[in-house]
Parts: sequence; structure tokens; C-alpha cells
Amino acid sequence: MSALQLETELLEVEQLDPHGPHVVAIGGGHGLAQALVGIQSYASRIDAVVTVADDGGSSGRLTSAFDILPPGDIRRCLLALSPEPSLWTEMFEFRFEGSDVAGHSLGNLILAAMSDLFGDFETAITMAEEALACLGHVIPNSRNSLHLQAVVDGALVDGQAAIARTRGAVSELRLLPAEASVNPRAVEVVAAADQIVIGPGSLYTSVVSAILVPGLAEAVNAAKADVIFVCNLTTQDGESLGMGAADHVRALLEFAGIKTPLTALIHDGGPEFPPEAESVAHDEEQILALGVRPVFKDLLDRTEAWPQHDPFRLGRALESLWRATQTEE
Repeated sequence: MSALQLETELLEVEQLDPHGPHVVAIGGGHGLAQALVGIQSYASRIDAVVTVADDGGSSGRLTSAFDILPPGDIRRCLLALSPEPSLWTEMFEFRFEGSDVAGHSLGNLILAAMSDLFGDFETAITMAEEALACLGHVIPNSRNSLHLQAVVDGALVDGQAAIARTRGAVSELRLLPAEASVNPRAVEVVAAADQIVIGPGSLYTSVVSAILVPGLAEAVNAAKADVIFVCNLTTQDGESLGMGAADHVRALLEFAGIKTPLTALIHDGGPEFPPEAESVAHDEEQILALGVRPVFKDLLDRTEAWPQHDPFRLGRALESLWRATQTEE
């Protein structure tokens, strides 16, 4: 048996729990990818609804050069849903360090090439899912590339990358073009979900921007599924510096338009964070005052130097919330 045949058989062994829930995860960036890894431990079906308002790095360059959706967050989610290492995962993870393609991820370039080859970016995603043997589907929140703007401390800040770096209070957040609409596939999976997971990730530029596209918040609010907001472990120097858990929840309610009932899953426990990492304050009473139920669990990955969610702890916490709803029924 060849190495490729053996690898294929190993991939085919991996499968989701047929008795688990249909989980839809919404967001972008590294945080959403971590959540997707954890969700694989209990879900029967996984759909990732991903923001397409990324204008930084390799994604931003390719979006303008090839008139495609920004591939970076989509690539991260594809890799998170790929159960075993393979030649394809190594290719999608590879990043060039020199020459004209310096800074580009090979996975981003492959998605751009597939889009040109098949004539459609969503078809390119489907082909990548098959190549990577993904255990779920990745769905752009819009079929058109979006541009993010914010008003921070009274000044207009243009673009996702600039907003992420800007300190201050966000008073307005909007997507362009104004006539943008939600991807119908995203509405379909949200309506069919048993559990909807929002976040973690950069508060405004990944989490809120993913839901801000017209039609998605309405779909989430109309869904029968329980909605879980996974709060960040630390603030982000720039868009969320100094914000507590209640501030994160309030941003989701006020800017994204998500309505209660809502559960906020918040880390509690574990060792002290590094001095330069500002932990998100556990302001439980303020969260309750917003009509949101806070749930505290130990979610920290103790193998990483910088605080981040342990995908398996997060998966167990999300599974316990889903099983609690089954018991109540």
C-alpha cells in the first residue's frame, strides 16, 4: 500500500458523532479556527460562517489583485476542519518568505488559483474541502468582498487592519458596500442549526464584522438553536483594550444586533496570565443586567505561552451546554 493510500484510509476513519448536534460557528481568524477544532469532538455537522472583510496581509493583496473574497480566514477554517496532517494540509499551511510572493500563504494562492480555474470562489472552497477531507463546510458570510469602517474616538478609521490597531472607543461600525447582503447559504445553515457558536476572536474585526452583514443577525435571532458567545480570554491592544466581558457582550448586542436569550461562555480558572496580557474582567452582575447568562469554565490552553483557548476544553464546555438543553427538553 502506498503512503498516499494509507493516508487516505486514515482520513476516512475520522468522522463526526452522528448523534451530536448540528453546530454553526460564526466569526473569523484564529479564534474561530480554535473553536472549530473543539466542536469536532461532539457535533454531527459543522458549518463555519466566516467574515470576508479582511484587508490585511496576504488576503488583502490577493483580494485586490484577483478580485476574489479574502482567503485568509477561510483557509484557517479549512485547515481547522481537516482532521489529519497530509500533503494538502502542509501545502495550505506553507508561507513564502522571499521573492515576489513573500508573505503569501500557499493555501491562499491555491484558493485564488482554484477560483480562477473553476470560475467561482465558493466552488474553490468546496474543492479545497474535498482535498483536505474536511469534516465540515466553510461558508463566506457574503458572496461579495466587504470593507469595514469604524468611528473610533470620533475619528473615521478605514479598513479591518487599521481598526484592529487603533486604540479607543468604537462608536460606529459599518460594512461597505451598503447594499451588501448575506450569503443565502449562511441563512440556511443558521436556520437548521441545533447550536450557534459566536467567537472567539477579534471583537469588532472578526466577530462583530461576521454578523454585521445585513440579514445574518436576523437569521440568528430567528433561529431555534441556542446561541453561545465565546468571550475572549484577553483584550486586544487596539480594538478592545480595557474592555471587560460585559463590554464584549454589549458590543455583540449593540453593534451586531444579536438579541437575548444568549449565553456567554467565559474562562475562569488556571494560572496567572503574563503581565503584558490584560485578562477580560469577569463582571458577572453587569452581564446579567444585559439579560445574558454567563457560564464560567476553565478554557485555557496551558501549553501555549500566550493565553488562548484550549480547543478541547472549549469543545467539552460547548458540548455540556448542548447536553443541558437536551436534558431540559
